[in-house]
Amino acid sequence: MLSSMHSPTTLHPQSAPFKSLPFQTHPANIGWMTRWGVLAAFMVALSGCNFLPKDAADAQTKPSGAAQGRGAAAVDVAIAATAPLETAREYTGTTQPLQEVAIRAQAEGQLRQLTVDVGDRVQRGQTLAQIDDSLLNAATTEAEAELASRRSEISQLQTQVSDARTQVEQSRLQLQQAEADAARYDKLAKDGAITQQQAEQSRTQAKTAAQVLRSSQEKVRNQQQAIVAANGRIVAQQAVVAQQQERRSYAVLTAPINGAVLTRSTEVGNLVQVGNELMRVGDFSRAKVTLQVSELDLANVRLGGTANVRLDAFPNEQFTGTVTRVSPAANPISRLVPVEVTIPNPTGKVGSGLLARVSFTQKTTDRVVVPLSALQDDRAQGQQPNQKANQPSKQAGTNTGTSKAGDRAQGGAKPKQTKGTLFVVVGEGEQAKVAARSVTLGEQADGKVQILAGLNPGDRFVSRTGKPLKDGDSVRLSILSAK
Repeated sequence: MLSSMHSPTTLHPQSAPFKSLPFQTHPANIGWMTRWGVLAAFMVALSGCNFLPKDAADAQTKPSGAAQGRGAAAVDVAIAATAPLETAREYTGTTQPLQEVAIRAQAEGQLRQLTVDVGDRVQRGQTLAQIDDSLLNAATTEAEAELASRRSEISQLQTQVSDARTQVEQSRLQLQQAEADAARYDKLAKDGAITQQQAEQSRTQAKTAAQVLRSSQEKVRNQQQAIVAANGRIVAQQAVVAQQQERRSYAVLTAPINGAVLTRSTEVGNLVQVGNELMRVGDFSRAKVTLQVSELDLANVRLGGTANVRLDAFPNEQFTGTVTRVSPAANPISRLVPVEVTIPNPTGKVGSGLLARVSFTQKTTDRVVVPLSALQDDRAQGQQPNQKANQPSKQAGTNTGTSKAGDRAQGGAKPKQTKGTLFVVVGEGEQAKVAARSVTLGEQADGKVQILAGLNPGDRFVSRTGKPLKDGDSVRLSILSAK
């Protein structure tokens, strides 16, 4: 607007009112006069406001009803509710199958058949792969033939023992006959019927028959010992046959458990060696999560206890797990303890390698909990929440079983302040006002504090305000306020 008043058409040097001025032709005088003219016009416009009637002027200066409503302090209102003060800490881990088995080759040979692939479900005893068993079959046949030969040897030895026993019987009979003849010849020699020489010959024959009997009996014993040795060789060969048959069974690989194929490391036609891993099978009837728990939270973890498990893969579901293993040894550097949590998985949808978030159930007393920012005492004067509220007094009746997380957040100290002031909201709409209420404070942690007395569940209180409040002030509820 000022630029338009400076226009040459407004105060042109040739205009009639300026012809009689003695300095009208000087350019500097023209600019000076232009500026004073603009200022005079502006003052006239301002003075025109004073000529309005008094009622009209009052109407302009008095704020409207809407403007008066906008003068009320805007506040965020929350509804008091009971809750645990400390939020359970979440630990991250990775899901694994309950049991994982590596299928390895126990025999050497070419892989002839592979019946499953990654992700396939398998049942215990199901055939997974087969190795060429030609050499194994040949070795088994050879061992079985050697066993048959050992058994034939036993048959021959048994026949020899039978013959030796027959010979023993014959020798015994011959000995009896020789002894009888010797006795008779001795009697005849005494009677003079035969010579002494004949009698001695009969006695010699009897001794020879006795020696033959002893020899036959020794032969039988030797044959029996040979049979015992042969039986031992047969037992040994039977073990060889069983071993070869077992090795031949290694050519067929079966599933040792029910589950799913996790990995596969080879293809049909490859030559496999003893000990080569062919695939891995996992049991997903249940899933386990292995995580590292801080020693500070170890008191909340017990064997057989429950744990809440969330999986990012299934954000709308929560699983209840069981602590199945707590390591007795912590990492001496990180002070973390390995813990294993098992969760049910009846449908098998929880696979391996999923990110899991685990928190452990804690026994805490639920009380009314409000944000520290809602306290309107010294905290509202710009002090830090923990400067005057570091430790609660024991005589204030506060719960001495403080939140461990709160203690750690404040260097192990408990809040000293036991009293504070909150503003509760009364009335609705344009009639909403605040009333100061003294409250008893309990434990605090994570920017929140317990209210032991003075505020009941369901009461509406000011959780945040843009300016200091006084008892009875009118307030406007922000759109963030709880309904």
